[in-house]
Parts: sequence; C-alpha cells; structure tokens
Amino acid sequence: MTAILADPLAARDHARAMAGTVVEAMPVLPPIADDLPDGVDAADLVWEETIAAGGYATRRLSRGSRLRLIDVKGDACASLLVFNADLPTERLNVADTVKVQWNAYLGAGKLLLSDMGRVLMSIVADDAGTHDCFCGPSTPASNAARYGDGSNSGAQPSARDRFLLGVAKHGLGRRDVHPCINLFKGTRIEADGTVTPLVGPYALGRSVTLRAEMDVILVLANCPHVLDPRDAYTVTPLRATAWRGPVTPEDDAIRTATPEGLRAFQNVEDYFRR
Repeated sequence: MTAILADPLAARDHARAMAGTVVEAMPVLPPIADDLPDGVDAADLVWEETIAAGGYATRRLSRGSRLRLIDVKGDACASLLVFNADLPTERLNVADTVKVQWNAYLGAGKLLLSDMGRVLMSIVADDAGTHDCFCGPSTPASNAARYGDGSNSGAQPSARDRFLLGVAKHGLGRRDVHPCINLFKGTRIEADGTVTPLVGPYALGRSVTLRAEMDVILVLANCPHVLDPRDAYTVTPLRATAWRGPVTPEDDAIRTATPEGLRAFQNVEDYFRR
C-alpha cells in the first residue's frame, strides 16, 4: 500500500476506487435520513453525520433549525460549544445558563444562554437526562494521566484538542474554546460538594433535540468524559441530524415558561430587529 500511495497517479486511482465505500462515522452527503420526526420534510434536512469515537464535528445552523443528537450505542459523550454565528465573540456561557435558570441540571425546556443574555439554543426534547454543566472538556493532561497519551494525533485525543480543530474551521483559535456542556454523560453534586460522575454505559439510542434560537456555530467533540473512571478510553459513536424549522413563536411553551427565560428570548428578538 505504501508503494502504491507513493505514486500520485496510483494514489489517485486508489482513492477513486474507494467511491461508494460506506464508513460508519462520517457525514452523509447529500444528507439523507429515514427516521425524521413526524411532520419533518426530508427536503429540510441539512446535516446528517455520525461522529466517531474520539472524533469531532462542526456546523453552522440557521435560526429555527433543530439538532437531534443520538447516543447510538449508549456510551457517547457530546461535549458542545455554541457561538453566535454572526458575532462569535458571543458564545455559550455555562455559568449564566445555570445561574439564570436556577438549575444546573439540563433537560427538556432548558435554555443554553450566551454571555449577552440571549438564548442560543433551547432543549425541546430529552430522553437521556444525564448531562453535565460542571466539569468542562477533557484535556491533553487529563487524558495523558488516565490513558498514558493525550495527544491530538494519538489514540486518546481530548475534547479540548478536538475543539481546537473545530473552531479553527471558523477562523477561531485557542482563546475561543470556552467552557462546554457535556451531553449524555452527567454529574451529580453531593451534599458535601463531591462531584459524582454518571458515565454509564446507558441504553442504546437515547437522544436530545435542540432548537437554534439564533444563527449558531456548533462544535461537537465525542471523547470520554473528563471524570470517566474507566482505565480504557471508552466512547461510542454519536449521531447528529439537523433540519430547518420555524422560528420560535411568541406563545411557545419554552419561551414563556419562566420570567428569566422570556427575557432571554426577548433579548434575541431585539437583536434581530437590527
């Protein structure tokens, strides 16, 4: 194989011969899915991708789009960054997301808030219930300590390094990698302040669906949770499906659920009056 690839023409022929090869973890182009929710037109599908263990993905989604994440085999960890696509200096603020909603445990009806007091995304459905707003991403140092190697090019890459690759695709850099949330792998804060990881594995096929309340840039890393106690680098594929949808109406139940949430939605609406 090395000899073949050393010859550019032979390498070209080899690459073309791979056309049609199905790889489990990759984007589907054009996006095709056979299990969209009722009422969703296949023509509105904009993203279909399976993110490999240790992989990452990034996408820009328009306001009103829905993103469904599926923990395909029960051991995915979706570490998530979110940016205002038009002004990426505005981004997810985990502290405000927790503080403003008086709750650190995410689930259906909860909001992902920016550092400008606006709703970037809302959680419209969740049958997982194990998410983490406390611990942030794994790092090269944490992975090296647990697995013996935390390099981005090695077999145990960290979520933080995967984030660096993802944000670079949007002209962003190290200083733009902000604190993340971790979906599907939760934590519980005990009475004495101890952080207990809830890492599973869990039932196959759990899902979370988010709605973009602004035009957003998403970066997802699928790496083991930083507090995962297992000695082996353990994580399974994560599926992402996104489709176009309507902008949130004024009478939406999530929008009007709390005074704090309503104000955050009103801040979004004021932003789009420009």
